[in-house]
Amino acid sequence: MMPASSTMSKESTSYDMAEFDQSAIFLYLDGHDQEQRQTLNIFPSQPMHVAEPIPAKGVSMGMVAAMLPNGNSSPPKRQEQGGQRSPAVPPPAPTVALPNSAKETKSSLSKKEATSGGKGATSGDQERVRDPKTLRRLAQNREAARKSRLRKKAYIQQLETSRIRLSQLEQQVQVARVQGVFLGTGEQPGFPSAPSPAAVVFDMEYGRWVEEHSKLIFQLRAALNEHLADEQLQGFVNGAMAQHEELLNLKGAMARADVFHLLSGVWASPAERCFLWLGGFRPSEVIKVMLKHVEPLSEGQILGIYNLQQSVQEREEALNHSMEATQQSISDTIAAPDVAPATFMGHMSIAMNKVASMEGFVMQADGLRQQTLHKLHHILTTHQAARCMVAIADYFHRLRALSTLWVARPRQEDGPAL
Repeated sequence: MMPASSTMSKESTSYDMAEFDQSAIFLYLDGHDQEQRQTLNIFPSQPMHVAEPIPAKGVSMGMVAAMLPNGNSSPPKRQEQGGQRSPAVPPPAPTVALPNSAKETKSSLSKKEATSGGKGATSGDQERVRDPKTLRRLAQNREAARKSRLRKKAYIQQLETSRIRLSQLEQQVQVARVQGVFLGTGEQPGFPSAPSPAAVVFDMEYGRWVEEHSKLIFQLRAALNEHLADEQLQGFVNGAMAQHEELLNLKGAMARADVFHLLSGVWASPAERCFLWLGGFRPSEVIKVMLKHVEPLSEGQILGIYNLQQSVQEREEALNHSMEATQQSISDTIAAPDVAPATFMGHMSIAMNKVASMEGFVMQADGLRQQTLHKLHHILTTHQAARCMVAIADYFHRLRALSTLWVARPRQEDGPAL
């Protein structure tokens, strides 16, 4: 009987899985999965089990049985709360990788909050407590910003003044063009001759140069007041020297085009015109102006400036004699008696050749001005050279201001008739 019972048990256990309804098996597995999920909490007191994968359509029950532990077709029994478990059944092997636990997530969040809170407190303490060095640096930054705003305001005012000056020059050019159209090339009685195109261009360029030089001198004066280093001052001094070179080049081109316009000084203010020497400033006068603003000087500097002044005065006297002799020669040629109409153009040709020699004198005078500035720059220190440039610019600026005030002065009315 025992073999028969064993045979019956084997037959009973080896039943065909296909006879069962697949939908019933899926419902059973789904219910078992939901039962396990209901026991899952955020912080479980017992280890979590991996849910059994639900077979998809077309998967045989043999494959489902193979996925279960120990090859059984039925799910493993839940452990009792008493804590007894079957030693024969090993724990199920995990088939799906799970994310980090909630405890690790909570601990990482708490660490981040603690770190961020510590940083905030540290930065707050740093903002509340500042050392004197930081406070002094902040005060210096505020002062530098205030000075920058003042310089910007002054620069804007200079731009506005330049714009007004440019509009005035444009009006003067337009008037000159209108006069040239109505007057023509010949000179008419009662009207002055029209200025040459080169003269008009030179007047405009000289006005532009005055504005740019005034702006540079303003920056140089601010640098002196701020007590900048010699390296920074040297840049401004070199800029001023370069602008003087530019002016000398403009005057040289003007001397070749129309020397009379340059010598007459109509491009300068009336007060400047009184002190002109061969179309520019007198170098010896500039040395005298410089000596009043760059003291104290060393013995070597005083000796160098004295020798420079002596040589400059000698060359000025030589140019004066040459210029006077040329003017006298031109006057004698023009005033020659008994000039026949046939020889008139010959006399004019001789006079024009002598006028051409005046261009050379003007060029020599400009060369002497340039050499004087360079030698002063070589004798003086950087700080003294900066003050020298400012003093020369202020001298000519005051002459222009004197001209403006003289023209705008109130004039007395005619007295009562006697």
